Parts: sequence; C-alpha cells; structure tokens
Amino acid sequence: MVDAIHHESFYEMGTWVDESMGVYAGWAVRKNSFSDGMPLCNEQGDVVLIFSGEEYPEPGTAHQLRARGHRLETEGAAYLVHQYEEDPMFPACLNGRFHGLLTDQTRRVVMLFNDRYGMQRIYYHESKDAFYFAAEAKAILAVRPELRTADPRSLGEFVSCGCVLEDRTLFEGIHLLPPASAWILRNGSPERKTSYFQPREWEEQELLDAESYYQELREVFSRNLPRYFNGHERVGLSLTGGLDTRMIMAWHKAPPNSLPCYTFGGMFHDSEDVLVARQVAQACGQSHKVIEVGEEFLSRFPHYAERTIYLTDGCISVRHSSDLYANERAAEIAPVRMTGNYGTEILRRLPAFKPVEPVLGLFRPDFLSHIHMAHRTYARLVAGHAVSFIAFQQAPWHHFGLLGLEQTQLSLRSPYLDNDLVRTAFRAPDASIAKNDIFEDNDECVRLIADGDAALRKIRTDRGLAGPPGRLSAAVSRGWLEFTFKTEYAYDYGMPQWVASIDHRLSSLHLERLFLGRHKFNHFRIWYRDALSSYVREILLDSRTLSRPYLNRSGVESVVRGHLKGNRNYTTQIHQLLSLELLHRLFLDAQ
Repeated sequence: MVDAIHHESFYEMGTWVDESMGVYAGWAVRKNSFSDGMPLCNEQGDVVLIFSGEEYPEPGTAHQLRARGHRLETEGAAYLVHQYEEDPMFPACLNGRFHGLLTDQTRRVVMLFNDRYGMQRIYYHESKDAFYFAAEAKAILAVRPELRTADPRSLGEFVSCGCVLEDRTLFEGIHLLPPASAWILRNGSPERKTSYFQPREWEEQELLDAESYYQELREVFSRNLPRYFNGHERVGLSLTGGLDTRMIMAWHKAPPNSLPCYTFGGMFHDSEDVLVARQVAQACGQSHKVIEVGEEFLSRFPHYAERTIYLTDGCISVRHSSDLYANERAAEIAPVRMTGNYGTEILRRLPAFKPVEPVLGLFRPDFLSHIHMAHRTYARLVAGHAVSFIAFQQAPWHHFGLLGLEQTQLSLRSPYLDNDLVRTAFRAPDASIAKNDIFEDNDECVRLIADGDAALRKIRTDRGLAGPPGRLSAAVSRGWLEFTFKTEYAYDYGMPQWVASIDHRLSSLHLERLFLGRHKFNHFRIWYRDALSSYVREILLDSRTLSRPYLNRSGVESVVRGHLKGNRNYTTQIHQLLSLELLHRLFLDAQ
C-alpha cells in the first residue's frame, strides 16, 4: 500500500506497526514538509501519532506546551502529540487541512481523524477480515483488486457535476471519511464512528450588521494571516489579478524580495492575471515570474494527462493536467505555495459547480438515469445553508481534486479555510452577499485591501474592479475587461456550434489569437483540434474506448470527428471522455 503512494523521489517513506492494538500503518510525505518526521511519540512512548497535512495553531502553542514540561526539540508537527495529551477537545482544537492516526496505549484507544472540511482525504473499505484506510484509493486497490469496479451512480455524478457527491468515490466499496471524523477503532475495525463538529454549530450563530461584520472579518483575517507564513520552508505566492491574493499581499507586509511571486500564463498574450499580478508584486517590492503553459506542456500532454488521472484516483478531469505541469515549475521556486483559493467562494457564497446536461447521443439511455439522479442529488444538497454547502460539501468534493493533484508537488496553503474566518463568514448579513460574481467597489474585500495597503487598492483587478478614481474611465475599463472575459469563454469552452462552424470557415485568419489568452492560460478547444488531435484520436477512437458499456459508439465518433475537423466545439465532452477512458486503463482494467 505504501509503494502505491510513493509518487516522487523527494518523498520520505515509513511504516509503523502496533500488533497489540491491531494497527499497521505507513506514510509518504514530501521531505522537509510540516509532517515530515513521523511517527510522533510522547515522552513515555505510550501515545503515537501519524499526521499528514498542515496545522496552523494559535501563536505560542509550542511555548505553552514546553512550559508544561513537554520536550519539543524539532519544528513542524512535533507539538501535536502533546496537544492531544493536554486538550480534551483534540482534534476539534486543530486548525488546518489534515488527517491522522493516533494510538493511546494507556487508554487502549485508536483514533482515525481528519479536518472539519474533509479536505485531507481518507479513503476506506470495510471488509470481514480488516478495515482498510489510505490517503489515496489506489493504495486500497493495490491490496483489494476486486474493488476495481466503477460505481455507476458515481460515474453519473462525475459526468454531470465534475465530481462525486456525498462521500462516495468512483469505486464500489470504497468510501470517504466524512468531514470532522474522529472514529474510534478497536481490534482492527471501527467501534464508534463519531464526529467532533457539526456545521449547525456555526449556522446557528447570530448574524451581524454590515459594519460589525466587516470589523470582525478584518480582525480575524489580519490576526490569523501570519500563521500561514510560519515554518522553516520557503513560501511563494501564486499571485493573480483578483482580490483574494491581493488581500494577502495587503496584510502580510513581507520585506522586499522575501516573497517570490508567480502567475500561471499562456502562450498567446500576457493575460490580465499576469499584467495585474506584475503590478501588485512590484508595488510590494517582490519578484514576479510567469510560469508559461505552452509548447513544452503540449509536447508532453499524454504524460501529464495520464499522471493527472492516476495521482488523483480519477477524481479530476484531464483539463487540469496543465495545473500539474505548472505546479512542478512552481515547486522549483518554493516548496510552499500560498494561494487565495476558496476566498471568493467562502466570502461571497458562490457555488463553483453545478450539474450539466450531456450532449445528446453521447451516453446510452440506461446510463442517463444516473446523470439525472446526480441533478436531483445536487438540488437537494444546494438547498441547505450556502456557506455549509461550500465549506463542507463543495470543498471536499469539488475543490479537492485540484488540491490533491497540486499537493503531490508542493504544500498548498490558503488562509480562507481558516476556522475563525469560515466561522465569521457564517455571520455575514444577507444584504452584504452579492447575487453575482462581480464585486462592488464598496465590497468588504476591496475595503479590506484598502485598509491593509491603500496603494494596492488603486490597482484595478483583472475584471476591472477598484483602480484609480474616475468613474468614466473605471466604467470603460470594466466594460472592456468583461467583454474580453466573456468573449474568450465564448471562443473557447462556450463557443456555440453555429459559431464554431463560422470560425472553421475563417480558420486561415487565426482569429483565436485575438481573443484567447487574455484571461485564461488553457486553450483546450484549439489544442484538442490541432496540437493534441493525434492523441485524442488515438485514445477516443480506439476499440477499447468505443466498447465501454455506458458510451454510445456513434455519439463518441461524432464528437471526436466534429471537434477535430474544427466545425464543432466539444471541448468539455472530450475532457470527460479522455478522463473516463484513462480511469479505465489506469485503474479499472488493471486487475
């Protein structure tokens, strides 16, 4: 099982066994990361903790534990085993993305736990002879090959929603540990499946008025942000043109040239992300680099596509293969990547995904029932509390795929899943929540930037928000940026079929160079049509692919040939088909 998760040469590996407690565990961890140095033991040796992920404690936690007589000779996660001894609320007292296994010989307790968002996944399988759990499904499949069977309901959700819902996985018999789990194991099987936190604890808080909410948000964000820059490893900031990373820059106050910044860029233009991020980095006295996703990535697309599916156990689309490439380059700059991930979603209550209808004739009728069920499941889930859906369902189901892929290369950090900040977001007055994805100039986030660094408030965002005073110029700038944003989407993923037909007739003019690359660094519509056409044809028109039981052969052939000819746009469908086929070849067919 350990060999199955040994993906890179810079991983440290280890095993630990306690036969008396029925525990057999192993780990793989990036060398020098927060959780390197497992297992952790107390002074008596009767409490052992294996921990993966990162925890962002209250300042002075380690000092307080030393004052109570605990020996803490190393940095990183060493204090956590003593945190368990001192805090009866463990693991509810922890803050971060993590999972762990703890054994207490004195109390004869084995605890398997994860963070309250479920973002550090644990897959598990219960059988008559043992309870199997792992950070990746492939580790369980390595010892239980009979589980290499797809769950049809999960496949339907993946096709419709881009992720699997309700703590299911793509594999029958393998499930996800729910968020905030603290399961007690005895004699190799779960005795009590307990939870240390329920979302209603935060849902039932009293709402604040607009000004009180802003003041609490400001206090929490500014107070807790420094802990995300702690540790001995170098931190780089994945800087964008939006508000979330700008808020970090406004309040972090990094000394000049101490925080390397970088932005993922494309092959046609310097995108708005690149242009704005470069200005922000310069204003803060930091270096800035563009990580270009272009010809080198395309030349190795088969490698990155297959690696993306394998590393994530198939829970993410091949469209994120470029993110794997970009994060390999980012790791060369710094082993820790600070991001603004989840900020917009948490603070603006924005769903990041929704079910979509498949192309007519692509899937067989019996499989369509699972897709329709996914629509009903999603509708039921999204009807609950908006922040709860985003933090405790959208995050571990939809956002995890990209996180799981990226953190194979480096450590990912974001202050926007901080416990105090998410708790505060539940208290926002309903009137302060925007009904669309465009922030207003008096938005809490813009105000927070201005309070942290007034100069950064004067730099417009990639969508034209903020910037220097002047209503007419600001309105014109925002209008133009919104036009280019929507035009690029329409010219790529969202291009209607009748427009694709016209674009095909005008292909000699290469109109894509006018629109693509101004906001996005991926251009899969034309990549699949041109540079990657041989790979698409080889994989999707192969007899193995066309014989999959849920696919309509003629529908697949029509999609592939129409897109490669250029008079149809089936970018999203090719993402789905390639992802599903690679899932079969890497996991389901490999008995």
